[in-house]
Amino acid sequence: MAHARGKAREVAGRSTVPGACGVLAADTEVVLDGRALGKPGDADEARTMLTALSGRAHQVMTGVVLVTAGGEYEAISLAEVRFRPLDDAVLAWYLHRGEWQGRAGGYAIQGAGAALVAGITGDPSTVIGLPLGDVAGLLGRAGLFPH
Repeated sequence: MAHARGKAREVAGRSTVPGACGVLAADTEVVLDGRALGKPGDADEARTMLTALSGRAHQVMTGVVLVTAGGEYEAISLAEVRFRPLDDAVLAWYLHRGEWQGRAGGYAIQGAGAALVAGITGDPSTVIGLPLGDVAGLLGRAGLFPH
């Protein structure tokens, strides 16, 4: 939540658009065994993360913050992702694509990373990084969307 809050406040603080309705920001963490994996710095770190996730379930948490002239609104969404077992060939194929770059946990389900996933419990948009139901709820609380 702190990262999403910081992003939203930073952009809202420099907005010069008259009549702008607000700023929406999100941040996603992949958590395995109680530890946030973050974004890998290089392909070797991505391989280490993906190997740790192989054949296991982990949590994905996405915090969303809406900053408007009327206040701040927050939500956090949680989903569980189960990876299929990943062998060296699958890891090499995925890493070569470069999709791991800038991605929490080193993967993205909206692209080729979907092939790594055996199943998701919860809202897939949470894993993608923008939980749409929560966004609609925040917009509704702010009076910007019917609820």
